[in-house]
Amino acid sequence: MREPAKSFDRAAREYERGRPGWPVGVLDVVPVPESATVLDLGAGTGKLTRVLVERYARVVVEPLSALREILADRVPAAEVLDGAAEEIPLGDASVDAVFVAQAFHWFANHAAVEIGRVLHPGGVLTILWNEPSEDLPSPLPPAYRRRLEELQSDTPPPPADPHEFIAGGPFGDVQSAVVEHEQVSDRDDGLAFAASVSWVASRDDRERVLAELADLLPPGEYRFPMCAHVRWATRR
Repeated sequence: MREPAKSFDRAAREYERGRPGWPVGVLDVVPVPESATVLDLGAGTGKLTRVLVERYARVVVEPLSALREILADRVPAAEVLDGAAEEIPLGDASVDAVFVAQAFHWFANHAAVEIGRVLHPGGVLTILWNEPSEDLPSPLPPAYRRRLEELQSDTPPPPADPHEFIAGGPFGDVQSAVVEHEQVSDRDDGLAFAASVSWVASRDDRERVLAELADLLPPGEYRFPMCAHVRWATRR
C-alpha cells in the first residue's frame, strides 16, 4: 500500500460521512452468482460492503485500523480481516470473486498476482470507482470547485489504469459497464468528502485548508449526478 493511502486512517469519520455509496446495479452487470463467496479488498468503511452483504457470502479485508473499526460497526454481518492487497490473509483459490472499490490504484504492482492466488479459476475480479457525471453540471459553487482542483493539482493521486492493473495478473479480457446514480449531500457531507481525500487528509495544513473550503461552501442540499465505472475480468 502506498504511503499517502495511510492518510485515510487519519480521516476515517470523514471518509464514512462524505464518500458516496454504490447502487445495487453495479452487481447486476458482473457475472458473479448469489451463491458466491466474495472478497471486498481495501473495503474502507464498507461503502460497497453494504451492497455486497445483501447478495453474497463475503469476506472483507482492510489494512487500516480506524476504517476497519467503522466497517465492523456498520456492517456487523461481514467478516472483517486485517490484511493488504499485497498479502491477503486467505488460502489459495478460496473465493469466487474479488471486488475492489475506489482502491486499486493504491495497490503495489504485484497485487494483481496475489488477487489471482486467492481466486479460483473462473472467479471474477471486479474494479469499481465513482466519478461525477461529465454530462450534467456539478452542484458545487465554482469558487469551491476551483479551489479543490488547485489542491488536487498540488498532490495528484497515483495513476489509475484498471486495464493495466488487471493485465498484471492471471486474467482474461476486461469487460466494462457504467451505472448512473445520484449522491445527495448536505454541506457537512461535502466538507467531509474534501477532508477524506488523500490530497487533503495528508497535508500538514489540513485544518487551515478545510476552514478555507468551508468559507466557500454555503449551507444547502447538493445533488451529485454520479457514474459508477465497473471493470471486470475472469481468472484464467
